[in-house]
Amino acid sequence: MRRRWGVAFGLAVVLGASVVLVAPSGAAPSGPDALRVDLDDILADQRLNGSHTGVVVRDPATDEVLYSRQAADRATPASNAKLLTSAAALEALGPEYRFRTDVVTDAPQLGPVLSGDLYLRGTGDPTLLAADYDRLAEQVAAAGIRLVRGRLLTDSSWFDDVPLGTGWAWDDEPYYFAAPVSALTVAPDADFDAGTAIVRVSPTAEGRPAAVQLEPATGVVQIDNRTTTSAADGEPDVTVEREHGGSRVVVSGTVPAGAQPFEDFTTVPNPAGYAADVFARALTAHGVTIRGTGEGTAPAGGRELASRHSIPLRELLVPFLKLSNNGHAEVLVKAMGREVRGDGSWSAGLEVLTDKLSRLGVDPAVLRMVDGSGLSTMDQVTPEQLAVLLDNARERPWFRSWYDALPVAGVADRMVGGTLRNRMAGTAAENNVHAKTGSMTGVTSLSGYVTTANGRELVFSVVFNDFLTSSPKDLEDAIAIRLAEYNGADDQPRGRVHVPQSRTPPDDPSTRVDESTLECPWVKAC
Repeated sequence: MRRRWGVAFGLAVVLGASVVLVAPSGAAPSGPDALRVDLDDILADQRLNGSHTGVVVRDPATDEVLYSRQAADRATPASNAKLLTSAAALEALGPEYRFRTDVVTDAPQLGPVLSGDLYLRGTGDPTLLAADYDRLAEQVAAAGIRLVRGRLLTDSSWFDDVPLGTGWAWDDEPYYFAAPVSALTVAPDADFDAGTAIVRVSPTAEGRPAAVQLEPATGVVQIDNRTTTSAADGEPDVTVEREHGGSRVVVSGTVPAGAQPFEDFTTVPNPAGYAADVFARALTAHGVTIRGTGEGTAPAGGRELASRHSIPLRELLVPFLKLSNNGHAEVLVKAMGREVRGDGSWSAGLEVLTDKLSRLGVDPAVLRMVDGSGLSTMDQVTPEQLAVLLDNARERPWFRSWYDALPVAGVADRMVGGTLRNRMAGTAAENNVHAKTGSMTGVTSLSGYVTTANGRELVFSVVFNDFLTSSPKDLEDAIAIRLAEYNGADDQPRGRVHVPQSRTPPDDPSTRVDESTLECPWVKAC
């Protein structure tokens, strides 16, 4: 494992945090010097005036630092934090790790009657769909049970009962990128957006309220329908918002007559109760009657009636990293804490994360993580340490799964291109750059791998903080493209790199967040 930072700048010298070129009089820069000229030019953009601009480019084969600017200064990484969480989880849990969900009882069964309680016990699986709960119910029915004289009790004790991360904004609570975390939950879609439900708004007759449904059907949130069906050929204008701290979801606005249904997400305040509700409905559909739901701890040594194992972690990495799923990061942190320390909490999990990252060369003295997703603005890391992780991860047996799960620039398939599918297409970076994106208000980041024109694989990290203008993601792209064009010792200055326009999610002024500053999957724009 490499832990040293070789500095082979040739005629360049490093003064503080900036790189200054020293070249013979009249000589045009070439090789690494030419690259630094162009990166300096990209970073001279006035949108970065007064902001934090952290950039590092490294050649892992030689330990040469090709470029460095504020690389050792801490910054908020946004979703680049998921690089840290995913690597630590692979170290702590292993690529074959699976979440398990069980249905157990200690009650006697006499024919079709279970004379006691039924327990639904979870370990944090974020991939449980309504169809999976249906299959669990089918297994219970196959055991011959038709009447449960007790209740269906949820056991979510594998994790603690803290649902939201440290430093998360209260006004993010309704949005699905800030869904509560629990050892028992439900995902409404194949992206595995656990802890949320889809709100489907369908037009009726013009002037009448639209029809509002939840997918999956559940009674744990209450819909306050304030919608209207508008004239045909218009555009939908619908707002979905769960009230802070409550279970009422206000759906307002208009949807045009004859239009396709409008869909949005709402978070669910009690994920375990949500799981109980969905499972209870599935039991009823399979002819099993229960007498209510509640919470409880499954008895040790209880009889197993049904079980499900999730996909392995190496497969979960794909929706996790491609689509920058916050919930996946947080359940992995708590799972690390539970499996290694016997404590399914953020604090225990982050201790494990820090320990595993230190074994990957990341210096814990310059790292602060308070969650796993990067949603908290309290998270702090340096571009230098992100690059160290990217370098040293290459030596791990799980590296190929991790590398393949990173978003790939310009590839249209969302489960390949992910958050980079709409960026850098038609350039040397297309189908080349594998990197993790990150964004929130005043923060954008891009860190990963790029193969140069002369076949070298470089690691790079770009973290911009505290800009007040529109997001400078195009500058990240320009850096990545320029690295893809780099030609080693034969390299020549190219001037400003042309960056094709990417599809940035527009801001919806009716919401409390600026969607244009968020990861594109958080607003389903990629």
